Amino acid sequence: MVSASSVFGSTHALFMTYFPKWNIETSYFEINKPETIESFIKPNTKILYAESPTNPGVDVIDLELLGNIAKKHNLILIIDNCFATPYLQQPIKFGAHLVIHSATKLIDGQGRVLGGVTVGDAELIRQIYLFSRNTGPALSPFNAWVLSKSLETLAVRVDRHCENALKVAEFLESHPNVNSVKYPFLKSHPQYEIAKKQMKAGGNIIAFEIKGGIEAGRKFLNSIQLCSLSANIGDTRTIVTHPASTTHSKLSEEDQLAVGITQGLVRVSVGLETVEDVIADLKQALA
Repeated sequence: MVSASSVFGSTHALFMTYFPKWNIETSYFEINKPETIESFIKPNTKILYAESPTNPGVDVIDLELLGNIAKKHNLILIIDNCFATPYLQQPIKFGAHLVIHSATKLIDGQGRVLGGVTVGDAELIRQIYLFSRNTGPALSPFNAWVLSKSLETLAVRVDRHCENALKVAEFLESHPNVNSVKYPFLKSHPQYEIAKKQMKAGGNIIAFEIKGGIEAGRKFLNSIQLCSLSANIGDTRTIVTHPASTTHSKLSEEDQLAVGITQGLVRVSVGLETVEDVIADLKQALA
């Protein structure tokens, strides 16, 4: 496999700890150096893998570029589309063969059930279906029903998430105690033009770095009142997370820094509350 280096912590664990037991090797390319991707492709490479936007740094990668590389080298392109949802981004339009989602997040949207979704090429899905049926990781009927009901409100929920998130991102960008902010639909985002090309809106995830590192980050998190402190995303409520000590704690500090996770980085999953209330909570915590 060839994968972007910026992947979810548990995905990294799969690639580095478990896949090698089946002689599956993974090479990582840097998310901000897509021109290097082809140099990692070997004669035995079968899969090209990426998240966009990434977790937790909210980087964006050009899906059309990945689709063209996959086609040129006859690779299966797999995209983790969890942050964007099928409403904001459809990687299959850009050449992806399989698209995966943690349905636990925005697809459920209310923190009720665990689930996952894989969509794509019929023959590949058939193989995945048979593997899942024979090895056990199948969704319960009740969870499937909850998620199917959730899909009926996905568009209206995500519209509100995105509207709120852009306002929160603009607030954070103007705050004196914040070093930097990343949100795909802020013009300051390095891949803003790519995000506009392939996404309907910017999603609900913001990454920002507090001035003062780990101590300032700890004070900020301890001061939060309205927002939830959790490692989840995509809930109705706004959730604040410290990736270095939670979602990506399995990575060494060196590996964290390599994918842009500093000790002061905070991930915000902006919810559906009145946005002025969310901003007021972040403002008092930053103070």
